[in-house]
Formats: sequence, C-alpha cells, structure tokens
Amino acid sequence: MTTRRLTGLAATSITLLASLAGCSSAVPLQSVAAVTDQPALPTISPAPATASPAPVTPAPDPTESIYETLPRDQFSDPTRVDNPWLAMTPGTQWIWEGVNGVGNERAPHRLVVTVTDLTKVIDGVLTQVAYDQDFVEGELVEAELAFYAQADDGSVWYLGEYPEEYEDGVFVEAPAWLTGTRGASAGIMMPADPRVGRPSYAEGWGPEVGWNDRGRVFETNSRTCVPTGCYDGVLIIDEFSIDQPDAHQFKYYARGIGNVRVGWSGALETTHEELALISVRTLTESEMTALRKVAFALEASAYKRSPEVYGPTSPMEPR
Repeated sequence: MTTRRLTGLAATSITLLASLAGCSSAVPLQSVAAVTDQPALPTISPAPATASPAPVTPAPDPTESIYETLPRDQFSDPTRVDNPWLAMTPGTQWIWEGVNGVGNERAPHRLVVTVTDLTKVIDGVLTQVAYDQDFVEGELVEAELAFYAQADDGSVWYLGEYPEEYEDGVFVEAPAWLTGTRGASAGIMMPADPRVGRPSYAEGWGPEVGWNDRGRVFETNSRTCVPTGCYDGVLIIDEFSIDQPDAHQFKYYARGIGNVRVGWSGALETTHEELALISVRTLTESEMTALRKVAFALEASAYKRSPEVYGPTSPMEPR
C-alpha cells in the first residue's frame, strides 16, 4: 500500500456521504471481492478535502521507544484473536468505501479485508493470516497478506505484511516487512485495555520500507454512523508516523464489529482519506475455498519476489 492500515489492518480513505454526517508484466491475483460476488464499486462524487472535526493531538514524547519488544513467551494461543475491538475470526470480511487523494484530486476507494483460515509462523510466533485488497476507481492496486497474533493479555500484535502493488494491472513493487528480518520489529495493532492518556505505541517497525506507524488512544466514548449502522461507545485511535507528527489518521472502532470509519487531520496529512464500513459478513464454505486459493497464490508470488524477507519463512498452513 503502504499506507496506514484499517485492521491494523495495520495501513489508509473517503469522504462520507452527507447523509452519514451525524516491473514484471504479471497480472494481479484474482479479486476475492469478485470471487465472493460483491457488488461493483459505485460512482462517488468527489468532495472537497476537509479534515475530520477531531483536533490534532500533540506530537509523541521523544522518550517513547520507536519500536516494541515482541513478548514471544506470552503467546500461548496466538491465533485466537478475540480482542473486542479487533477480533480476527476466520471467514469474517469487512468492506469499506470512500475516496482518497491529494487536494481536490479525489478518487473512489474500496478496501476489502478478509480473515483466512490459514496460519503462518513469523519470527517464532504462530500468526493469523488476513488477505487485504485495495481498489482505486475499481482497479485493484494492492493485494496483501497480513499477519496478526494475540498475546495472553489480549493485545493484538502485527508481525508484518507482504503487499504487492500494481498499476494498470502490472506488478510494481512488493515492500514487504516481517518482524525478525532486516531490522524489522512487530508492533501493537490494538492494546488489551485501550485508555486515553497512555503513551503512544509502535504498530510495527520496518525501516527498509519506511513502516514506522504509531497509535495512540484518542477517545473511548464516541458515536459515529456509517452504512452498517450507528455505534455508541466508539474507540478512536489516532495513527501517525514519527517523521510526520502533524499527519493523523483517525480509526473508529465499534465493540464487537471492528473498524467502522476512518478520518484524517493535520497540516501534513496528504492522502485525505476517509472510509466508511458498508459491509461485514461471514464467508460461505465455497467462498473460503476460493479465498484460500488466492492467498496461497499470493504467497507463491511472495517467495519469488521477496526472497530475502519472505523466502526464509515456512509456508502458510490451514488452522
């Protein structure tokens, strides 16, 4: 992508509708959205880029660590990711829609994240694999394998990702990072007990690909409305990178649902991305079979295109 993730997604968005105001020549892998017969991306009229109403938070404390230490001995059941704000149950699929861009150049954007029934060992920790797809103006611009694990205290960790980026159907690059390789370190995608006022935390550290996102709890009792419904008691996480402290992405989490909205703020924020959750559902058995096939196909490509980062890892396996 590699923009800030929606799950932790991890990750990047659209202007909400007014009614919601309350180089190889390889072709990208088949879209899971197509496999699961999702509706076509609708035409969304571009709107002026205006920041979310939330105020900009202060810059991070320079004494905070730039990366987290992975507690390898605290993952007794790591693929049981049931944090109430970021549960990763196999077969769950979220779809967000909106627009992103720079200035007044706005484009329709769709993001699809699906939890597979596959696992993979990353740096000695068994992870849950998610398959992400990023569409701009209806075109697949990125497909990604993302790796999560839940520690015994309930915190959800992000252990890396393998993204493939495309332009006009042609492979461009694969800026992968995995903890334990080439200076990369895992990060926290969701704290076990998110509270306002606590220090910010690294969501991962991938120096070779510029992954240095951080998260901080901004609010814990908000309300927001999106196409899937209106939610109270919403958790808002402020995401930013250490080299752009005045560029913020706000992710809104509803308990038991996950991320439902994305907004932005800050003078240095350039993507002006906003997204709204339009669908959350559980895939059928046949759809899971199709998902497994495209995930394995992307991993096969990862071994070829990323021999130094992805190459040393063992293959994904069914749960």
